[in-house]
Amino acid sequence: MSLQFNLVKVAAIVAVLSASVAGIHFVGAAQENKAKPIPQTHLQPGEVKFAPNAPQLSLIKVATVSEVPLPVSEPFNGRITYDENVTARVTSPIAGRVLSSHVEVGDEVHRGTVLTEIDSPDFATAEADWRKAQADELRKKLAFDRAKTLFEGEVIARKDYESAEADYQQAKAETKRASLRMKSLNAVGKENGEFSLKSPIAGMVADKQINPGLEVRPDLPNPLFVITDLDRLWVMVDVPERNAAAIHAGQTVTLETDAYPDERFSATVDRVGLVLDPGTRRIQVRCSVRNSGHKLKPEMFARVSFLTDDHGKTAIPVPNTSLFIDGLYSYVFVEKRDGVFVKQRVNVAMKGHDKSFIDAGLANAERVVTEGAFLLNAEVAGDAQ
Repeated sequence: MSLQFNLVKVAAIVAVLSASVAGIHFVGAAQENKAKPIPQTHLQPGEVKFAPNAPQLSLIKVATVSEVPLPVSEPFNGRITYDENVTARVTSPIAGRVLSSHVEVGDEVHRGTVLTEIDSPDFATAEADWRKAQADELRKKLAFDRAKTLFEGEVIARKDYESAEADYQQAKAETKRASLRMKSLNAVGKENGEFSLKSPIAGMVADKQINPGLEVRPDLPNPLFVITDLDRLWVMVDVPERNAAAIHAGQTVTLETDAYPDERFSATVDRVGLVLDPGTRRIQVRCSVRNSGHKLKPEMFARVSFLTDDHGKTAIPVPNTSLFIDGLYSYVFVEKRDGVFVKQRVNVAMKGHDKSFIDAGLANAERVVTEGAFLLNAEVAGDAQ
């Protein structure tokens, strides 16, 4: 029993010694690892780098910028309208009831194309008056010819001859009046009370406000048809008084719309108003724009930028959220590669409410931080300390 007790004691001593040796080895390895430095990537001044899965990247948004002509001021709101020089609002010159319609919105029409047929008692009356005037003129012409022959033969007095001549001239005037009335209606006298409303110009049917059975009259508040050339449009802009001096006829303009956010349309200042609106203190400017692709629609809103006369002067627009001031200068952050951002000094040529135009310090097609610039600047300041 004494021998068994000694063996147990020896085993316990061996176990304690083994645990002590293992502990010493673990502590030494830990100290060795702690003393070994973690390699750090060398960063240039103003440079910030994040790991691919860094949470800060979710707060940063980047956009590619591009050069545009430099405007004289921030964009103004404008409204696209018909070019009234090539637009006709067609109404019925007589009262009646619509029998049929021959065109739909979007149809191309020529001058004289029949738009609709109208059954009109007033038109039948005008046609009857014209026929009666022609008959009366013929009858009085015969009477005048007889009176002339008799007067030359000294059969009747001059008074009777002059009376016949006056009646004939009155009949001619009445026939001309009735004829001009029919001409204004584009009628030839064979319609039998069915009036054909025709297009006065060539163009496209932009609006239609009729249907069969509709009662029409000349004093309707809205036109029955709007015929226009959609290749030519106007843009109406109300320019503040403080910017009026920089606007003149012939100036180049660019348009941006919500429908085509990545496309700019070129236009030209056509007319500048001569009087300011006393209520808004703004002057109305009319611009002409070519719309060959029919992308622009009347009544669209647009952001209008009036460009400088120096057509070679360009700048890069950036959101104001991209810009920040450090000391005396303005800066932006540019993404050089994934997760790497560099602070760059820029020159602001023109600052607006929503975006500014940079003419130095940025290159075309660079990727600029649009949200999160202050976060990056704080990271740069922390690294500097």
